[in-house]
Amino acid sequence: MQKDNLIKDKTFSFALLVIELYKICKSQNEFVISKQLLRSGTSIGANVQEAIAGFSEKDFLHKMSIASKEARETQYWIELLSQSKMVQFDEILYKNEIQSIVNILTSIVKTVQQKLNSK
Repeated sequence: MQKDNLIKDKTFSFALLVIELYKICKSQNEFVISKQLLRSGTSIGANVQEAIAGFSEKDFLHKMSIASKEARETQYWIELLSQSKMVQFDEILYKNEIQSIVNILTSIVKTVQQKLNSK
């Protein structure tokens, strides 16, 4: 499945970006929000990996739904860091990447839900 590979690659690359942002936060003495961001931002890809290895369409849908929720949480933490001005970072890069991931995951979840509902 092409979409699976795309989202797998994007979420892995994004996790590496999140790790870099975590390092930036620590270097600027921000330790609380950055830990939340690190947790949610890296778990997106972990849930995508679990979904791809899922044993059924329902399992796949469940894990992709969790990945989608984690992506939205990550979006929240990035926006909070951005709006609070607690840390200086490339906000546009992170906002664009997480929005792209949210869009893809939303599309995957909706497509699989429709497929399961039509059975």
